[in-house]
Amino acid sequence: MESGLLHKLANKSLTKEELVQKVKTNPSLIPEVLGGLSSSKAAIRYGCAKALMDLSQEQPDKLYPYMDSFITLLDSKYRILVWNAMAIIANLAKVDKDRKFDAAFNKYYRFLNDEYMVTVANVVGNSGRIALAKPYLAQKIANELLKVENISTTPHLTDECRRVIAEKAIESFDLFFDKIKDKDKVVSFVKRNKNSSRENLKVKAESFLKKWDV
Repeated sequence: MESGLLHKLANKSLTKEELVQKVKTNPSLIPEVLGGLSSSKAAIRYGCAKALMDLSQEQPDKLYPYMDSFITLLDSKYRILVWNAMAIIANLAKVDKDRKFDAAFNKYYRFLNDEYMVTVANVVGNSGRIALAKPYLAQKIANELLKVENISTTPHLTDECRRVIAEKAIESFDLFFDKIKDKDKVVSFVKRNKNSSRENLKVKAESFLKKWDV
């Protein structure tokens, strides 16, 4: 049985944006919204996930007490919720005083081996924010991102998808390149992509090499 708040979300008498505002002004609603993630109704699940994602960007400290819940959400059978959890965890990294992300590092980066391109791309795309929040993990994160060159193709992850992921990896490397100790491997990775058949990837690689003068 959904609460009144979640029922309104389901029947569209409350928009996702209105829910976000309510939670911002009244953080005591967070457990209720978290509960909505396990609803059988998609409108409630994804409405609550959107509200929590927005809150994690704007007021990460309010959500941090619930970080364990988002780490658990990485096990969800719903891919969209997994993607939301990845983004929320990345946003909470900057307030992660108890190093909960560090303990869940392997769980987070195991998704680099996922069969779906969007899942892999989400890990890669969020990595820059995590590395900036936790510079002492920058090299470890870089080592993980370098593995995208060797991911296998699947029906949901083609060769072109791999090029998109490489492009995202370069974007992330660009955010924290100055914090990486072993820069040579990253530079080699970028150079290998500067003649890619994917124009965007080629441009990103050339831009990176020029910016960092490597």
